Amino acid sequence: MKSLYENVIVAGFGGQGVLFIGRLLAYAAMKEGRNVTWIPSYGPEMRGGTANCTVVISNEVIGSPVITSPNALIVMNNPSLDTFEPRLKTGGLLIMNSSLITREAKRNDVRVIKVPANKTASELGNDRAANMVMLGAYIAHKKVVTKENILEALKKYLGEKKMALFETNKAALEKGIEIGSL
Repeated sequence: MKSLYENVIVAGFGGQGVLFIGRLLAYAAMKEGRNVTWIPSYGPEMRGGTANCTVVISNEVIGSPVITSPNALIVMNNPSLDTFEPRLKTGGLLIMNSSLITREAKRNDVRVIKVPANKTASELGNDRAANMVMLGAYIAHKKVVTKENILEALKKYLGEKKMALFETNKAALEKGIEIGSL
């Protein structure tokens, strides 16, 4: 088995689903037999406050779930870009929600992928699926988990009561994969 050590910070406002896509990523990685840590961080507000999570995925034992310089960064808004861009490892991956982020990346030593996540989700009929578009772009580029295991995680976390949201979220994930593959 090829050695793997991936760590990513997913950040945005509360209500943008950043913790949710971190959980999906962690679940999919566990399903694939990897060691995983998922650490959420959020303010006291239900919506509109800051939220982020750190996910570490490895084939080896994870020594510490705390990362100071992530390999990848998925940011949904300007404050998250301002906070976390300086911490991204040189050569790392920066995935920016170009629907909401109004500035260019300041770093020229990282790979930047601009994803019009909110616009894409809106075109698909579910404004709240922007997070899934971003997750799709990430997994297309990083290939740390399969789309199938993300979809299995999505079914698990939606449960029977919210299964009506599955197809829209699946379409958003697939559109994100398409964008991230360009």
